[in-house]
Amino acid sequence: MKIVIALSLTIAAGVAFGADDKQTARTGVPSDVAKIISVTDTTQACGIVPVEMVYQDSKGARRVATYMEEGGGCQTN
Repeated sequence: MKIVIALSLTIAAGVAFGADDKQTARTGVPSDVAKIISVTDTTQACGIVPVEMVYQDSKGARRVATYMEEGGGCQTN
């Protein structure tokens, strides 16, 4: 859940700073995201894992963004 919130804030910040809707942020996450449909759950994964975000852009088209993220399932003993 923290990942979804952080991702949403990152996207909102990009929009707030007037990012061109055809550009991709430096993080690899597109700036033209009107609605997040789904995001890969990485809470049980350990290490750097691929994440797929399915979203709807401002024109209503469904798109997929893929990027790498550190999973939250690593346990230290």
